[in-house]
Amino acid sequence: MLFLFEKDIEMRIDKYLANMNVGSRKEVHSLIKKKVVTVNGELVTIPKQQVKETDLVAVDGNKIAYQQYHYFLLNKPKGVISATEDRSQQTVISLLKTKDRYQGIAPVGRLDKDTTGLLLLTNDGALAHELLAPNKHVAKVYRAKIAGVPDPETAKKFAQGLILGDGTKLKPAKLKILKQDQDNNLSQIEIQIQEGKYHQIKRMFGAVGMKVLELDRVSMGKLHLPADLKRGEYKEIDLAEIK
Repeated sequence: MLFLFEKDIEMRIDKYLANMNVGSRKEVHSLIKKKVVTVNGELVTIPKQQVKETDLVAVDGNKIAYQQYHYFLLNKPKGVISATEDRSQQTVISLLKTKDRYQGIAPVGRLDKDTTGLLLLTNDGALAHELLAPNKHVAKVYRAKIAGVPDPETAKKFAQGLILGDGTKLKPAKLKILKQDQDNNLSQIEIQIQEGKYHQIKRMFGAVGMKVLELDRVSMGKLHLPADLKRGEYKEIDLAEIK
């Protein structure tokens, strides 16, 4: 997954190192002043020095291979918001180790604060757009605990495409009933949708007189949440696992 530059493109050494999370631009300038940054074995003396695809960059003797895009698969826990920063609440970016907080890293779409499960974090804006574009029909699968007992008629309504209370017409969704407790009016279900509208699944069940008590995303397109990835943990993946 290592990526240098597109052919013939050059980049300033301070931007190169900042993008690779060696430090902020200011910190990189300090490293250059300390004479610990080299390109092809030669000391770098100015931050605006250009580097090319064939150049070998090192800091204090450690090679810094350039990777343009990074992809992290996170098992989002409850109580964390799908944002890059927030003054008062913990964000999904705060779950990344400092070394993995590359410039531009952001969640692809969002999960509600109390929703758990699969969330992709990346600085690949084009990929994020592709995964979220409505015309791409990327399937998202969730499992949920429901207050209510859906039946085949409920599944039929979902498959036809619900119309929400505000008039929003939804695309067809696949509802699978996993387990039901008639006595306590509870159900475990799996649902596949192609959209990601605000509180969509909660609103869908609300439209049929039920309530979502717990919601967990288990897959998005080709991506599936690994069984051994605990809540709050993440792993780096490559593009081939996503597309």
